[in-house]
Amino acid sequence: MIRDGLARILEGDSFTVETAKSGHVAIEHLQQKEFDLIITDLKMPGMSGFEVLGAVKTLQPDTPVIMITGFATVETAVEAMKNGTVDYIVKPFTPEQILEKVHLALEQRKNSVEDLYVKKEIDCHHGFDQFIGESREMQKVYRRIMQVAATDSTVLITGESGTGKELAARAIHKNSSRRDFPFVAVDCTALAENLLESELFGHVKGSFTGAMQTKMGLFMVADGGTLFLDEVSNISLATQAKLLRALQERQVTPIGGTQPVSFNIHLVAATNRNLKTMVAEGTFREDLYFRLNIIPLDLPPLRERKGDIPLLVRHFMNKFMEEVGKDLRGISPEAMQFLENYSYPGNVRELVNTLERAVVLAEGDVIQKENLELGDSAELCSTGFDGFVPTSAEALKEMKRHIRDRSVESVEKAFVINALKRSNWNISRAAEETGMLRPNFQTMLKRLGISVKDYFGK
Repeated sequence: MIRDGLARILEGDSFTVETAKSGHVAIEHLQQKEFDLIITDLKMPGMSGFEVLGAVKTLQPDTPVIMITGFATVETAVEAMKNGTVDYIVKPFTPEQILEKVHLALEQRKNSVEDLYVKKEIDCHHGFDQFIGESREMQKVYRRIMQVAATDSTVLITGESGTGKELAARAIHKNSSRRDFPFVAVDCTALAENLLESELFGHVKGSFTGAMQTKMGLFMVADGGTLFLDEVSNISLATQAKLLRALQERQVTPIGGTQPVSFNIHLVAATNRNLKTMVAEGTFREDLYFRLNIIPLDLPPLRERKGDIPLLVRHFMNKFMEEVGKDLRGISPEAMQFLENYSYPGNVRELVNTLERAVVLAEGDVIQKENLELGDSAELCSTGFDGFVPTSAEALKEMKRHIRDRSVESVEKAFVINALKRSNWNISRAAEETGMLRPNFQTMLKRLGISVKDYFGK
């Protein structure tokens, strides 16, 4: 009733309003679009207003929040303001009171200055901790890491194998206030089910065959720091239920124990599978999915950030030359073009392995195409096929879109490089000769990841 009443009051004052019946639904909205103002109740089933506030401060940090409550205690008001709400209103309230607070909050937002520190950090980064890349896709990743590192909101990192999910988790920890406490990583695929439960929650001596001594679980080992659950999709439904209970109660009971033990961690989970699909199939608990997916962080595959390949090549060539003790002048244009056209089913990990092999095998002072040893499969990869045959109409549609995009990108890249060569690498002249405005030409260069500095003289 209050939610519908608020919507009518605000719509009557010419605001566009979206409503959500729970914190989980609200967070799904926040993940999909930007809002100018958020109004949330404090006491709600499933997820409290404070939990929603934490997600807002990470997903949309500049968006003001007004907290509504019927529990008018000074402590609650102080805690709400301390956690980032711009205002606080007690039920019952009049339409005039809520409209006054809404207009005031929006005016404050209009006059606020953007967080220049984060922007400066992101704009000046050629890499972020161990990440290498300047592409628009990686700038989004860096910004999200900076935002989420300042909170204790649970993070779900998604991405294909080899995209750097553990690197992202470590970057979150390193940039957080928990950096001086442990970072504990658990590979959920590497342990058998009974061992995984014992590793996470601990066990008491004699609680099962082989339990020769009491063992502290990793929830407690990570106390004060960050616990990273890699490939969380591989946990069984039984362990998922226990994990959910531990996250809700912030306590664990060791196997064979009777007394729960409290913990204080920042949980970061990762998966290369679609958990929403698993929820629909009944292989992953929906309530655990909502609990993990407070702040999503999606890592782009390397084929979607091709502009970063020259940076990655230079960085890892220098690294492996130093390790191997070789002094190479560089990489041939043919080899670089080959690497730029390859679609990397193994992502950055595959590129790193390829460059290490090439540095070792190079016989001259320049890495040649044959030193890469990617084989004939690279011809398939350059079309985006990768030897993969789709098994559903949806997969076929996605593959056709991918191949079409790659083909268009190849034509666009040849177009701009040819224009630059004809104009002696002068961007203004190249734009004029092709009939394009200079800003549009530069935008195309940036989107394709083409730098005159990288291509000059090839």
